[in-house]
Amino acid sequence: MEALNKQLYQELRTATKATDKDCHGVAARFSEEVIRICSESQRIQDSGEVEIWMQNLGRHRLQQCLRYYDLGSHQGRVELHSSLSAIIYRYMTPSQMRTSYQARLNLIEDFLQGFYVESLSAFRREAQLESTYQPRTLLQLAEYMAFTERYGKRRIPLPGRRSQQLIILRAQTFSKQQPPEMAIDIEQAAEHGGGDGEERPATSHQRVRAEMMAQTQAEEIPEDPLRERVIEELMVYLKERDQEDCASYFTLRLLDLPTHEIEDILKLTPRQRDYLQQRFKYHLIRFALSHQWQLVHEWLEADVEHNLGLTPQQWDDLNEAITQKQSRLLAMKQSGAADGEIAKTLGLTPTQYQKQWSKLLGRAWEIRNH
Repeated sequence: MEALNKQLYQELRTATKATDKDCHGVAARFSEEVIRICSESQRIQDSGEVEIWMQNLGRHRLQQCLRYYDLGSHQGRVELHSSLSAIIYRYMTPSQMRTSYQARLNLIEDFLQGFYVESLSAFRREAQLESTYQPRTLLQLAEYMAFTERYGKRRIPLPGRRSQQLIILRAQTFSKQQPPEMAIDIEQAAEHGGGDGEERPATSHQRVRAEMMAQTQAEEIPEDPLRERVIEELMVYLKERDQEDCASYFTLRLLDLPTHEIEDILKLTPRQRDYLQQRFKYHLIRFALSHQWQLVHEWLEADVEHNLGLTPQQWDDLNEAITQKQSRLLAMKQSGAADGEIAKTLGLTPTQYQKQWSKLLGRAWEIRNH
């Protein structure tokens, strides 16, 4: 911890104009948080690379903080506000009523003010700060904004092996608590704005609107237990094959981290990250087309009962592209015949049967994705 603390302190001193006291305080809080995470995570403890995880997590927190520091007080708040707003926009529909874009923005403003207070309380508690602590300097504010972003994106476990980001759960609760009258009032206020020629204050920036509207083009997708099972099985598959680096890469991809942050956390060059990505893709394809093809295709609604997820035209294309033996295999598979029965009928060994089926799934995958 002392070595990590010293390293983070020195980097803060080099990258910022903050006081020595500020850098010491932020570095110490980062170190304590990283130590706590690594101590409580069984996966990290079992990896045998606890110190590497400590270094990577510490650097990740440092880079997040420095990003907000470089943006400055005003722009940093705009970036944080816009990213959180984009996450919760489609969940902000009070009393199941359809509301306009501007009405949702007004609701989001109210919600986020309360959420910032909650995150400050959580920050004080987790960093063991006084109940009256307030970020005063630019570095302290950057530290708090970086914490708020991570806090909002934390995944909270739910029944049925599901999980959801904390800020989404909070937004859903907030939205459900708004009475119908409130929704109508908000809608009317958003439509009419200020009177007597008074200019309505801007509540968002163009980038905020673009992010929000991009996320609302699709209907809300509920949490999917099958997706969680696919994730769990894929993690087991990777660990059983000593692909811990692929498992770490997959974990970071699930967090929707940008490429440069993944490279920083895993300490990879762009070339090394690209190689790791290709290796992960190789194992992902083997997992999806062989090891757990039924689970993956059921999740994608592309199992044999659904013609492998193909349209009628694509289904015809597949049948024209495969061999006569593969066509018989597919027909027997759809009829519900057991694998052993199919292999015996077609004169295939179990290994040959699996190879033929994997090839057939791969061909369908190509047709479906093109």
